Amino acid sequence: MGNENAIYRVPTNIITGFLGTGKTSAILHLLKNKPSSEKWAVLVNEFGEIGVDGSLFEGQHSQEQGVFIREVPGGCMCCTAGLPMQVALNVLLTKARPDRLLIEPTGLGHPVEVLGVLSGEHYQESLSIHKIITLVDARNLSDPRYTDHQTFNQQIAIADLIVGNKADLYQDEDHSKLEHYAEQHGASHAELLITEQGVLEPAWLEGQTQAAEAAHHHHHHHTDRQPSISDLPIPESGYLKAENQGEGFCSVGWRFTPYRVFDRSKLFSFFSGLDAERMKGVFITSKGIFGYNLTADGLTEIPMDECAESRIEIIAPEIESGWEKQLMECITPD
Repeated sequence: MGNENAIYRVPTNIITGFLGTGKTSAILHLLKNKPSSEKWAVLVNEFGEIGVDGSLFEGQHSQEQGVFIREVPGGCMCCTAGLPMQVALNVLLTKARPDRLLIEPTGLGHPVEVLGVLSGEHYQESLSIHKIITLVDARNLSDPRYTDHQTFNQQIAIADLIVGNKADLYQDEDHSKLEHYAEQHGASHAELLITEQGVLEPAWLEGQTQAAEAAHHHHHHHTDRQPSISDLPIPESGYLKAENQGEGFCSVGWRFTPYRVFDRSKLFSFFSGLDAERMKGVFITSKGIFGYNLTADGLTEIPMDECAESRIEIIAPEIESGWEKQLMECITPD
């Protein structure tokens, strides 16, 4: 007997790309342009333990607008969090019953394994894997920290659509480098498109993936996993700190009780001087709620409608001991 409540063949896109390529901006752009009659769900995964992207999305899109978000922090969603990924995905599908699902693995995550989980037996009926989109910043193609990185190349190899993002910042040779690299490392069916500021057209999501199913994705044996740092209650000190490392990078993050209010100009000054690969944060300040995003191209600040608490995640080759003191000095006196 068929179950009329069954979730069947939800069009699902993996949107991947290395650190700082603009995945969050791309998904925010897609959400802004989704058909108003449709419900879309986003499962976002972060390398850091704290998890900031979910708050960034929720601060700009709500369930009333037909957007549902779940987050899996703490490294590649299928390597360190195979079970939490499935739990989060099941909850998201049941709650949202979406017309489309977007999956954003961490920039240091392994999309082949993520595809293996999504196209495995467990989701065969409920998900239909559509185009896999990989964002690339062509300016990084002369940097061996990227081109020698297995994950960077895996992300390109699995893509149906390779999107050169931030094209407004390219030199002429960056375009030809990207064409050449996509030809060398991309799948034969992959299409190359160029965009800027994360502008992806909703039409680009349509159509089945041609990526071969990841038959050899690894299976994980899970012991009882500790509760995610992202969900633990904040202690009396008013904040909670967590670190992670892997894939040649380290992360450090903090969560603050909502009663800790930050000085907006001090935050901006601290972030502007931060020497890191990547920083994301959401903060309750005396001037309102703001989201922050630091990449090699600079710092952006986005006004937000709401957030439950202040959170920050910094990813860098090494963690600097002075960051915590600088961050604490941005808190306004009671």
